[in-house]
Amino acid sequence: MHSIAQYQEFISEHFSKISIEREPKNLYEPIQYILSLGGKRIRPVLTLMAAEVFNSDYKKALAAATAVEVFHNFSLIHDDIMDDAPLRRGHETVHEKWDINTGILSGDAMLILAYQYFEQYEPAIFRDLAKLFSKTALEVCEGQQWDVDFENRDDVTIPEYLKMIEYKTAVLVGAAMKIGAIVAETSEENANLIYDFGLNLGIAFQLQDDYLDAFGDPLTFGKQVGGDIIENKKTYLYLKAVEFADSDVKTQLKHLFSIQPSNYTDKVEKVKEIFNQTKASEATQEAIKSYTFKAFETLEKMQIEADKKTVLRTFGENLMGRKV
Repeated sequence: MHSIAQYQEFISEHFSKISIEREPKNLYEPIQYILSLGGKRIRPVLTLMAAEVFNSDYKKALAAATAVEVFHNFSLIHDDIMDDAPLRRGHETVHEKWDINTGILSGDAMLILAYQYFEQYEPAIFRDLAKLFSKTALEVCEGQQWDVDFENRDDVTIPEYLKMIEYKTAVLVGAAMKIGAIVAETSEENANLIYDFGLNLGIAFQLQDDYLDAFGDPLTFGKQVGGDIIENKKTYLYLKAVEFADSDVKTQLKHLFSIQPSNYTDKVEKVKEIFNQTKASEATQEAIKSYTFKAFETLEKMQIEADKKTVLRTFGENLMGRKV
């Protein structure tokens, strides 16, 4: 197997060669733009890695990895519209650089393009890839709708929230790994196990994203720090703070999450103080570790060589400690 840095290099080089220069330009230029912004590209890296875990050449999985990343970026364009987000990876979001209608239509086109990359595989593999992809895409939409619904609810539970992030984020991480396993034509058992590994890592990843949204460094995070607080999103941090807070602090926190002041800086700082005061920030970090270790437990059930388990474990540990 290759190192994580090498897989990232393979993906970066591969995407640098992808050129979507078609007409009409206003449909395809935004696609080229968001793909050119790079980002962490964790999901396609996982697809390549999973293919080699099960003794296939990573090059065989490049088309499938591209499909995963194109789909992910399609979802980001639409998410940014729904969140009215100004920045993505430190640059203007597609709907800000063009307009909302362009963002919607270019995103739609990306969903179709993602499926087209699977057409490079034999019928049996294509069938399994498309079946998993359709299931995952629908779950991502369900997760996104729950996320929207939760903004207007005051009774969101932690199990509900965890189910939402499982669907909105983690299922695509699990699918990215299972897609690599399908391309490698490994056993169904192995494919399901590596899906579970990715699913748990995906939950840990999203919890880490929630944490960094509040406490990350604006220079490295790439998104607007405090965005979830500004949008009154009931993240794991918020739910834990509500659980741990006394009645006065709970009332204050709920009030802060019911308003949208024009100058949001004071609100963000007050909420972050409550997250720390109630130890919700510590509880979130513990949950990140818990789901990461759950992924590691799944590793032990896989019938793969020890050095391959080490590569996957290292990847998980790096995710747990990331700052971006």
